Amino acid sequence: MKYQKSLSVLLALSLIPSSPVALAQETKAAMPVFSAHNQRRIPMSKLLKRSEVPAEHTWKLEDLYADQKAWDQEYEEVSSMMKKASEFQGKLNQPDVLKASFEFEDEIGLKLERLFVYARMHQDEDTANPTYQSLSQKAQKLGVRVGEALSFVTPEILSLPDSELDALIKNEKLSAYTFTLKEMKREKAHVLSQAEEALLAQVGNLSQAPQTIFSMLNNADLKFPRIQDENGKEVELTHGSYIQFLENPNREVRERAFKAVYETYAKQKNTIAAALNANVTKNMFYANVRKYPSVMEMNLYGDNIPTDVYNNLVDTIHESLPLLHRYMDLRKKLLGVDQLHMYDLFAPLVDEYKMDITYDEAKKTVKEGLAPLGKEYAEALQAGYDNRWIDVYENENKRSGAYAWGAYGTHPYVLLNHKDNLNSMFTLAHEMGHALHSHYSDTTLPYRDAQYTIFLAEVASTTNEALLMDYMLNKSTDPKEKLYLLTYYADQFRTTVFRQTMFAEFEKIIHERAEQGEALTPQLLSEIYYDLNVQYHGKNMVVDKDIEMEWARIPHFYNSFYVYKYATGFSAATSFSKQILEEGQPAVDRYLGFLKSGGSDFSINILKKAGVDMSTPQPIREAMSVFKELIEQMEQLTK
Repeated sequence: MKYQKSLSVLLALSLIPSSPVALAQETKAAMPVFSAHNQRRIPMSKLLKRSEVPAEHTWKLEDLYADQKAWDQEYEEVSSMMKKASEFQGKLNQPDVLKASFEFEDEIGLKLERLFVYARMHQDEDTANPTYQSLSQKAQKLGVRVGEALSFVTPEILSLPDSELDALIKNEKLSAYTFTLKEMKREKAHVLSQAEEALLAQVGNLSQAPQTIFSMLNNADLKFPRIQDENGKEVELTHGSYIQFLENPNREVRERAFKAVYETYAKQKNTIAAALNANVTKNMFYANVRKYPSVMEMNLYGDNIPTDVYNNLVDTIHESLPLLHRYMDLRKKLLGVDQLHMYDLFAPLVDEYKMDITYDEAKKTVKEGLAPLGKEYAEALQAGYDNRWIDVYENENKRSGAYAWGAYGTHPYVLLNHKDNLNSMFTLAHEMGHALHSHYSDTTLPYRDAQYTIFLAEVASTTNEALLMDYMLNKSTDPKEKLYLLTYYADQFRTTVFRQTMFAEFEKIIHERAEQGEALTPQLLSEIYYDLNVQYHGKNMVVDKDIEMEWARIPHFYNSFYVYKYATGFSAATSFSKQILEEGQPAVDRYLGFLKSGGSDFSINILKKAGVDMSTPQPIREAMSVFKELIEQMEQLTK
């Protein structure tokens, strides 16, 4: 849980939540923050081996440990430290002992975090390297042992009477842990007896079954048919190639891929519906035994997010659906089609505008685009460039995609697989947003308070993208380039705000229906999902019947009530960027205050202090006003 920093790392390593709210409470220390960008692997004539990559293009992991010998020494130190944990057991009602136990938890948690981050990032450099595969496994197993050694802490504190817990919260000796203790007290009503918690822990592996079954069916057993490409050649259709087919300029190829995918899922609809239904049933079980009014409230409780935030998002996006319908009309016009179909939503709207952007040019442009954030931010960004925070290019066996990660006490790190294109430049801006969020939180706050929630994580990264886009649009003098940029940005609104909100609304509806006693049959799931697509996309486009099966291919539905964070994060970031560009320094100061707040307060409060109140519709409406401006500019350019 959030107040157990060492344990949050362990939960991330095992990827099995200790409670139904644990996944909503992951912190950036526990997990790398992966980019939402779809970074495709582009074939190269010859990938370098890791040993051949110039040092200046690699991250400097020596800043974590000078060498493996130093890692081994800290590993042995943590192994020895665990014995000390039992000294605190049975005495946590004493302020001095409780303080010492928290300090111990932080010390061992940070060391464990460093051990795992170093091993895992080395493994990501070359996933075939057996040395770092072994180190990662060692760190993970050590984490499990530390978790077991500290497993008594939370139950013992929560077994104290409220009067004793209140006295500890007010005790000056524990002032550094006031927020931790308040969080624990807030959770107390939903924590069961020690015997019941032990029983639920045993059920934990069973609770993963729906997600595991779906994953195995979706990734291992489900096979799509081969389809014809634009040249009439039979080609393989896979999860990885599907979006590429939907982006194909040839409409027949898009339609063939679309129909082939959903016909395949339709053949498995009963099995997948059973898996999703089992996941909803599991959620209802946990909400019931942990005494939450509903599954949604249980999943929002971990970040202390009021249900109003979720409902405001859905209601405000409903208000703004005419904007999405207007964008669909524009998409239809730009594609030059008589009818717009669901398989046209990812098709390129304008001819590919070739933008060759080298890594050095990308760094320069990103820095210029983020200039509104001021000198302090620019200097921190440059430090990241100059001091090898970033692993830049693809090499043989390197992990794909992009992420930001690191360990407290050392600068953050960024993994890229940079290609000389626009998407890679925005990925650099995105990941450095995560990195500088960590940098400011870590250098301002003690370890425990520096760990921000996933609810906040995407805000800093997306704010960077919004500022960079504004800079690019204002700088552009070529109408083709400007239209290319506008469509790039408008599609981010469509996919990150509207689409994710539709997913969130689907989750809300199916859980409410199940809580009212309805059976989630394949027919009902398809009916709900199809009706949402009609509502969101409007009557001026053809909502193909095949789309009713899309619910069956969305893995996020097994990580319940999570996707709304993409939409709220994007909206908050758009609101921040708008304030920064319009107000200047006062807004910059508030924003830097947000970056320096880490997880020292509830997420909703941190954003509110910085000028973005997600408990109201205002930030979402501000984001929609930006979307409206994009559409208007596109309409002007296409008259």
